[in-house]
Amino acid sequence: MNNPELKPQVKPKLKPLVIKIGGAILEKESALNALLSVIATLKNKQVVLVHGGGCVVDEMLAQAGFTTEKKHGLRVTPKEQIALISGALAGTVNKAIVATANSMDLAAVGLSLNDGDMISCTLSTQDLGQVGVPKTNSSKLLDTLLKANFLPVISSIGALDNGDLVNVNADDAAVAICQLLNAELLLLTDVNGVKGADGEYLSSLNAEQAQQLIEQGVIAGGMTAKVNAALHAAKELRRSIAVASWQSPEQISQLLDGNGIGTQIQPN
Repeated sequence: MNNPELKPQVKPKLKPLVIKIGGAILEKESALNALLSVIATLKNKQVVLVHGGGCVVDEMLAQAGFTTEKKHGLRVTPKEQIALISGALAGTVNKAIVATANSMDLAAVGLSLNDGDMISCTLSTQDLGQVGVPKTNSSKLLDTLLKANFLPVISSIGALDNGDLVNVNADDAAVAICQLLNAELLLLTDVNGVKGADGEYLSSLNAEQAQQLIEQGVIAGGMTAKVNAALHAAKELRRSIAVASWQSPEQISQLLDGNGIGTQIQPN
């Protein structure tokens, strides 16, 4: 006899996984293939890729006779360079990733931050030129794509309310997409995590510890921006964020099983 009080258990919905890639993984075809091969095995996991592509941008700027300037690990984007940078990131890099993913039957779709009104941007106040600060808007497009089993591949090019294109730090872009979807976040980098004062890789890091290491110059350059983005995400989402190496993509399954990989950036 059926008991009307017994209701079928509803499995909790798995959070999507946002993976930020950039750096050398985009220069090394075998590394990108290895990562995409791992993603292909995550049959029941919705995945979104967010990418930068500084190495490609630097190369294209140099070919055009421009120099590259950075402040605190963040790219300065003069207005006269934004068309070239947008073409490199939203065009060359994005389409190369999508093409590689689709050659592996991953049904990838290339996007930028402002597509489908996902993310809006305001101009950064850090004197970085055409650099945007992302703000979440609508998840409708991504929800539709993920439900239909597509793999969104999102470049870090956004737009201001007036339609002007802006370059967004790719780590910040990944954090914004993560917030938009209430997703898990994995920031892939060229090293195994964040290093401490003695050169050792740290298994975890909180805001106070990070600030000390930044002041001491232990965390510097691009890693400063990455750690700050991860700290912001950890605080907003109230959970730890992983910073790990793209050289060990098989670790992603360990992360999804609840095991810590790389450096876990803590929310407190």
